[in-house]
Amino acid sequence: MKCPYCGNVTSRVLNSRPVNEDDSIKRRRQCEKCNRRFTTYEKVEMIPLMVIKKNHSREIFNRDKLLKGIVRSCNKRNISLERIEELVHTIETKILDSEINEISSTQIGEITMRYLKEVDEVSYIRFASVYKQFMCIEEFIIELENIKKAKDKRTIQN
Repeated sequence: MKCPYCGNVTSRVLNSRPVNEDDSIKRRRQCEKCNRRFTTYEKVEMIPLMVIKKNHSREIFNRDKLLKGIVRSCNKRNISLERIEELVHTIETKILDSEINEISSTQIGEITMRYLKEVDEVSYIRFASVYKQFMCIEEFIIELENIKKAKDKRTIQN
């Protein structure tokens, strides 16, 4: 941190404490050249994750929208809200860990379906039917057959 008095770039932290409900830190510093003291504030810079929608518009990622979509697909299934929250957290972490500033809604849907399939196949089909916008029963049947094939493959491997 550059000293505001002499311009020296090395200083020593004398005291640190959180301010504003822990979203920033106040540090008391002392310049190693002129020994004058000064205060700095550090705040985490949050760059919002932008979602590119199918119509090419952009909006800020909304965890609640993801949660509502998954809750809707898990309606009347034996899946606890705690498990759904855990699933949303896993998906959100996967997206944020990729360290990208923009992601398509299509990618979010694919990631969600991959994790939801592991939790509950019926909920997965419900989510997929909305996400993939099945237009006819044949598309629905094809997706069901794909799940059955994958399940049979796992059974044979075990």
